[in-house]
Amino acid sequence: MVKRLSRRRFLATGAAAAAFPLILPRSVRGANSKLNVAGIGVGGKGEVDVGFCAGENVVALCDPDEARAAGTIKKFPGAKVYKDFRTMLEEMGKGIDAVTVSTPDHTHAVASVLAMRMGKHVYCQKPLTRTIQEARVMLEVAREKKVATQMGNQGHANADSRRLVELVQGGVLGKVKEVHVWTDRPIWPQGMDRPKETPPVPKTLDWDLWLGPAPERPYSPAYVPFKWRGFWDFGTGAQGDMGCHNSDVAFWALGLRDPISAEAESSGVNSETAPKWSVVTLQFPELGGRGPVKFVWYDGGKRPPAELARQAELPKNGSILVGEKDTLYVPGLWGRGTFVSGAKAEDFKDIPEKLPKHGDFERRHYQEWIEACKGGAAAYSNFDYAAPMTEALLVGNLAVRLGKKIEWDAASMKAKNAPEADALIRPDYRKGWSL
Repeated sequence: MVKRLSRRRFLATGAAAAAFPLILPRSVRGANSKLNVAGIGVGGKGEVDVGFCAGENVVALCDPDEARAAGTIKKFPGAKVYKDFRTMLEEMGKGIDAVTVSTPDHTHAVASVLAMRMGKHVYCQKPLTRTIQEARVMLEVAREKKVATQMGNQGHANADSRRLVELVQGGVLGKVKEVHVWTDRPIWPQGMDRPKETPPVPKTLDWDLWLGPAPERPYSPAYVPFKWRGFWDFGTGAQGDMGCHNSDVAFWALGLRDPISAEAESSGVNSETAPKWSVVTLQFPELGGRGPVKFVWYDGGKRPPAELARQAELPKNGSILVGEKDTLYVPGLWGRGTFVSGAKAEDFKDIPEKLPKHGDFERRHYQEWIEACKGGAAAYSNFDYAAPMTEALLVGNLAVRLGKKIEWDAASMKAKNAPEADALIRPDYRKGWSL
């Protein structure tokens, strides 16, 4: 194991170290006691993820960006602090039961897989991974190790969204043949080349650790802390950022997985960054009693025809499920929808409610994972659901990146008509990093 951490950069005195709590393995503490949770990537969204675990024992925090992590570190003064999650997991061993992974996309898999192979439960932010192979490995390891998992698409716990899933599965739309999903992303720069300026790395940032498995390149503020999403080496563009939110009702209700093709229009193919806009069409085959489904994704200001939802204008985010009997329109990331027929969700009391529903859905999304970690039922956006969903969206990104239609063979994990896609499906990692 590579050891890179000097805790002195975070911990000024031995007295601080003495304040760390005694950590007992779960076999000693019992199934009903608090989990020992560690956060990997704890600035930004990571601060939110760790915050929702505050009712457990937050025992360790890891982030290569000291300034970005400062607020979270201050909230949990008893937690050990690291910059390298490999060192954290090695040193703390059985003292950690579960981890939250809220790093940029390119580090999701290496952090999550290492933790799962050590028997740790994992809550990982969306999209689950940056590449298709990573999604496969995440699912395989989660199943092998029988750990509790959850992807961070909190709308999956929204009560109204869950009711819409029940209604669609109950047949209120009839056969759904078409789905349209759109977002206002990107809200960061895309469609440009690599920055040429090479300013000094901030003293509070370990740039080599931030790069992790990604190819080496000079530091630039064009990447950190937020704008990395547009760069293919680090992120997955607009579809990666919002696809697991905006598409969730459709994927869940229709059981969408393993598309057979993907094609894309965009502002232009760029090997460095995602385009300024794209329209991606995925074709899903017949599965589980439903017919084939055409799924269309829009970003960068593109939207489907408003008349599909019988609207004069569509909002910045939303989804439309077009069925033979009716059409469902969800005017947002998740939540209540309307039917173009004028029907309301309340009209379908004969369709049973099978999914649990709670008012504070965001908190519940984390709580379902915590309960699963303690031996309860599996969380609803566990990797059995999240990995195939992420993979399908990433197949769409293959079409965007290569600028051609992709004929996808899920069984062999290959683009049948595009052998050049292999390098994007199965990336090489820098030395010292692996799945």
